[in-house]
Amino acid sequence: METVKTFVRPDNTVTIVCPSCSRVKNAAVGAYKDKCHNIKVRCPCGTQFILHLDFRRYFRKPTDLAGFYRIVKPPDMGFGEINIKDISLGGIGFTVSGNNRIEVGQVLSIDFTLDDKKKTRLKKEVIVQSVTGDFVGSRFSDNELFEKELGFYLRF
Repeated sequence: METVKTFVRPDNTVTIVCPSCSRVKNAAVGAYKDKCHNIKVRCPCGTQFILHLDFRRYFRKPTDLAGFYRIVKPPDMGFGEINIKDISLGGIGFTVSGNNRIEVGQVLSIDFTLDDKKKTRLKKEVIVQSVTGDFVGSRFSDNELFEKELGFYLRF
């Protein structure tokens, strides 16, 4: 069964487009926010498909960028190399090389270079949101939310 990804708007609504007949329907999906994000849909044309709801606030761009991290809070507890797998205006997801002591809630200083024409170097503070194996999901600290170079990088 085909899977169709759709981004949820801030008012918790989506536009569903049938992959077969291109029929369009708007729907409220707020009830699914803290539950399953995959919904089985049947179009009046008879086509069935899986609708994947993406509740992310910002578009996440896949990347393969090398960088470094340093644990800032609680007190400096380590550092190491990272590979940034995805990035958005709100945060980054990255893998960590070797053993690490990264935990949810810690504040890290991240230093990396974008693969744009200027090879823009960014130093950002992030707060760890999740740790799954060697993959770390993080959000930029409040005062670090938007940077012109990062915004331009994500658009192109």
